[in-house]
Formats: sequence, structure tokens, C-alpha cells
Amino acid sequence: MKIKNSKIFIAITLLGIAFFLVSFANDMIDNNAIDIVKINRPEPGFSFVPTQEMLAKTEANKKLNIPFVEKDFVGFKEALAFKESQGKYSRVNTLGYLGKYQFGRSTLKELHVNPKNFLKDPMLQEKTFIANLEKNKYILRKEIKKFSGKWVGGIKITESGILAAAHLGGAGAVQQYLWSYGKNTMTDAYGTNIKHYLKKFSGYDLSNIIPKKNPKITK
Repeated sequence: MKIKNSKIFIAITLLGIAFFLVSFANDMIDNNAIDIVKINRPEPGFSFVPTQEMLAKTEANKKLNIPFVEKDFVGFKEALAFKESQGKYSRVNTLGYLGKYQFGRSTLKELHVNPKNFLKDPMLQEKTFIANLEKNKYILRKEIKKFSGKWVGGIKITESGILAAAHLGGAGAVQQYLWSYGKNTMTDAYGTNIKHYLKKFSGYDLSNIIPKKNPKITK
């Protein structure tokens, strides 16, 4: 009887040790699955560039981490960039839209940006994004003043939502949507509606973006 009990005790002990080793190994695998990237937030209004390196690390592990962002300018542009291109400066989609923020060639031409240099220059992409915001904020200044805080088509309208929708479909499409109170809307070639952008990117603080009729991109 004692021998039988002894065998049972040894078996239970061995099972406990095996369970501990398996749990420890799983913890080690989980902890080493992805390199942890610390994000040092820049000063407000400063262009945030490290996203590309962060995505390179996560892609190596076939996983994607969306950077933690706040409801400020940096948070807005990083969230929009992730939606547009997963934050990749070198991305060209099937319709020929370019870069981290997926600019069309016609928009680049309006901002006096050479498409040939655009993909090779991350800082130029950041400056172009800001310039485009400044221009759209000027064009849509009346709509921002009139509709911000109001509900249109079941969506609470905010300045950041308006500017995000303008990035997707152009300022004219946003004007049509707002002044028709949601009846006239626009959908891009991939089926994304500006209504989606009005909602998804609402509530960010873009007060540091100054509306400009003809913004200049500094060299």
C-alpha cells in the first residue's frame, strides 16, 4: 500500500514539474514574440517619423502594432496614416496614390510637390501632409465654423473629422455632404465613404493647424 501511495505521489510531483516547465516556456515565447518599441512623443506640432521603423519590426514577426496615440495632432496624423497605408512612406496603391498618407498626383501638383521626389523623402511627405491640412482648413473654414458640434447624418461633426474626410475625398465632397445634411455623399474607389472618415477621425485637437490659402512647403 505504501509503495502504491509512493508511486502516486511521484507521478503527481512529476506532473506538477512538467506543468511548470510548459507554463514557463510559453511565457518565454510570449515575451519574446515581439520586440517592445518605446515611443518618445515629440513636441506638439513636430513631425513624427519613427512609425516606419516600428512597422518594420512588427512585420518581421508577421504582426502589426498600432502605435498608441492621443487625441492631438500627432495622434490624428498617425491614425490617418495607419488607415491609409499602415504608415508606410514607400506605399503605392493600385490607383497610384503615393506614400504614407496616400496622396494623389493632382493634389501634389496643386501643392507644387514633385511626385518623383515624394516617395524618397519622408520629411517631404510630412510637410506635404501639413500643407494640405492648412489648405483644406482654409477652404472649409465656413463649414468648420457652422457645423462643428452639430449632428449630420447621425454623426457629430468635428473639425478633425471634416479635415480627415477632405483628405479622403477632397474639400468639395465634404462641402456637398454637409450642406446637403448628409444626402449627397462620396465614396472612393475602394468603397470608403467620407461619412466613415467624419466619424472615425472625430474629436482630435487640430487647433495648431493654421488655415492658409496658399501654404508653402519649406525646403
